[in-house]
Amino acid sequence: MEEWNLRLNHDPIAALLTGEDPAIAYFVRRDLLDQSVPEIASVWEMPASQRILRRQRSNGSWAGPKRKKATYPENHTDLLETFKQVRLLVERYEFSSKSEALAQAAEYLYSFQSHEGDLRGFIANQYATYYTGYVLGLLIRAGYESDPRTLAGLEWLLTMRQDDGGWTIPILTHRLDRDTGYRLTSSFQEPVQPDRTQPFSHNWTDMVLRAFAAHPQYRRHENVLTAARLLKSSFFQPDAYTSYQSPRYWTRFAFWWPNLLTAMESLVLLGFSAQDLDMAGGIEWFVENQAGDGLWRISNDGTTDRPTPVNESRRAWFSLRICRLLRQLAGGASDP
Repeated sequence: MEEWNLRLNHDPIAALLTGEDPAIAYFVRRDLLDQSVPEIASVWEMPASQRILRRQRSNGSWAGPKRKKATYPENHTDLLETFKQVRLLVERYEFSSKSEALAQAAEYLYSFQSHEGDLRGFIANQYATYYTGYVLGLLIRAGYESDPRTLAGLEWLLTMRQDDGGWTIPILTHRLDRDTGYRLTSSFQEPVQPDRTQPFSHNWTDMVLRAFAAHPQYRRHENVLTAARLLKSSFFQPDAYTSYQSPRYWTRFAFWWPNLLTAMESLVLLGFSAQDLDMAGGIEWFVENQAGDGLWRISNDGTTDRPTPVNESRRAWFSLRICRLLRQLAGGASDP
């Protein structure tokens, strides 16, 4: 076994290769075994990728569920659904702007960019720093790192930091009554400016940093590294805000929400190594919590992942990401 694999109690390679998803086997051979594989476009033609593309509409979007109550904007659910599908296409199957379908989806996402540079529509007309960061990160990974719209979004994010150097969701920095909160997040209202004296959120800083970590120039920005140090110092600690506040969310690996893995994936791109004490603590958690079959659990709160086909697929993709991370960290990068 290679160095990155030696600390593990169980070999994950066999479990990943014997799964039913040929895309996972492709990436295991390419990223973990250094074997020659066909061009990435072959993954785009695989059944799982094609199932996603078959539901794409002519304007580049995917249709979200219809809601009984009117929301702002009217295409709010379509924006969310398009984000979800682009996330899978880019993160799992490595679609890029070379794919016409992805290029059309990118244009649809960019159509929600405001004159300030942020992406509006995730929480009505309010600032959604966290979604703006994550979506920009996906677009950068897809090849849009030099697009002026991407750069405008990154510059906007840099202006939206809290006084302590991290990020949160601006509307959360105010104590709003229920009616006011509902009105601001369900209809057109001018965006609430942040109270910058309030503390950063490690959850939403995580999602913002995904954009900067993906960008080859901005990942060296000193303000970005300051926020990254705040994020890693918060490992296994409660968040400053009630949304996803419990420390248990660090090891709850559900969908696109922040967790230990998403944080460490950004931090390793930002230059933090296995010698960093916080990163070393994260590695130790993954070593100690590997399951007997060589993979990792999605839920780590005392419950058991139901062995459904969907959950088994999620476990496999999640475990592949952990293996990639451990291999990156074994490369011995120096800390910024």
